[in-house]
Amino acid sequence: MVSQAASLGLSGSALPLLADVIHERLGLVYEPRRFDMLADRLAPLVLERGFESFLDYYYLLKYDEAAVEEWRRVSDALSVNETYFWREIDQLRAVVNDIVPALAAAGEPIRIWSVPCASGEEPLTVAMLLEEAGWFERAHIEIHASDASPAAIEKARVGRFRERSFRTLPPALRAKYFTADGEVSIVKPALHRRVTSWTVANLLCQGDVAARAHAPIVLCRNVFIYFSAAAIARVVGWLAQAMPARAYLCLGASESLLKLQTSFELEELGGAFVYVKGGHA
Repeated sequence: MVSQAASLGLSGSALPLLADVIHERLGLVYEPRRFDMLADRLAPLVLERGFESFLDYYYLLKYDEAAVEEWRRVSDALSVNETYFWREIDQLRAVVNDIVPALAAAGEPIRIWSVPCASGEEPLTVAMLLEEAGWFERAHIEIHASDASPAAIEKARVGRFRERSFRTLPPALRAKYFTADGEVSIVKPALHRRVTSWTVANLLCQGDVAARAHAPIVLCRNVFIYFSAAAIARVVGWLAQAMPARAYLCLGASESLLKLQTSFELEELGGAFVYVKGGHA
């Protein structure tokens, strides 16, 4: 089967170079067997620039200091927005039922950072859990949500979701927190406002991590499956530096730090596994 990029006359000879610079900048790994996918996702951007080859595009991304906006477009093109409400809910319940009470007992504001948040389902799920448990009335809680894709963040800010996002959300909660509007459902403003900020942030940018990770709870779920071991080690190191002395890092069910030397230890809390820095209360 001929790829879209090949049908447009774009040679794939420079794809290894593009894969390298994308790994360096975004942490994403594209092995040779996935070069066709990479080419098809980037081909529209190459053509919109008026380029005739992926090599021209590589030079733009690698050497042009004015390519910041182009990198945002690349993030949009390569983003994997596979997410839905109530995903891996046991771990989020442990956050709300076990970790939040421990932090609240210390009397300090509680900050939660969800990254990558995709189109917003994860931070809104956390907001629903906290709302149902009455925590917003008992403690000062901030939920911050970030993603490397500007398009994903814009969708999250709009708060309109199609049916696929609701495949595991209990119907009663959908009725309580969303309003139907044709083929989509809109998050009600009272819940949407519980998410303090929606920002664009790249986990492979140390400045972005340092600016946002000073939170005792970081949800960094289902992104490391796309990263190389070296990229994961860099990100986790930056998180460890930025997060407080006692902090909790939540990864996806298929992700692990056990092969890395980190400041986090795997612990079971509330029937779910969480990486803990500095011991837990």
